[in-house]
Amino acid sequence: MKTDIILAGVGGQGILSIATVIGTAAMANNLYIKQAETHGMSQRGGAVQSDLRLSDRPIASDLIPLGQADIILSVEPMEALRYLPFLKPDGWVVTSSAPMINVPDYPEVERVLDVLRARERTVLVDADRLATEAGNIKASNMVMLGAATPFIHLTAADMEQAIRTIFGRKGDDVVAVNIEALRRGIAAAAV
Repeated sequence: MKTDIILAGVGGQGILSIATVIGTAAMANNLYIKQAETHGMSQRGGAVQSDLRLSDRPIASDLIPLGQADIILSVEPMEALRYLPFLKPDGWVVTSSAPMINVPDYPEVERVLDVLRARERTVLVDADRLATEAGNIKASNMVMLGAATPFIHLTAADMEQAIRTIFGRKGDDVVAVNIEALRRGIAAAAV
């Protein structure tokens, strides 16, 4: 078993929290994990990207080569487009349909979404709406994690336990909202 995931988004959208939840779930399942990050988090709105590699065997490198990612998990559609060259031909793009327009020359949103919709293995999710319905728009990253969960070799129960571990110190309400967001994302991906 091996899963290579590129996590992509914009500073402040919770990419590193997604990586932490996946990593915690993977370690609880005795999987090997390697992660590399590139982020502009010193300035909110900067590009954030993380290579996350999971395997049942030792992993040699923490970087995912071009054309080798199994999944691009993005919380922003233009960032999903940016990393398409890293995706395997049969890989999955799982992205939020809600843009984070952080630059003056952001492309027309519908054109970005049309390129993504043209791919056979793309899941577009209205993560902001689902997170709001779950109780907090800030949980849109957990919606996206939920939408990607069917394509990762970890179960929903694994992800929920990792959320409890990571967010438990913030209180039961925060845990409940994040788990509800995860579940809504899983349901959205099944449609």
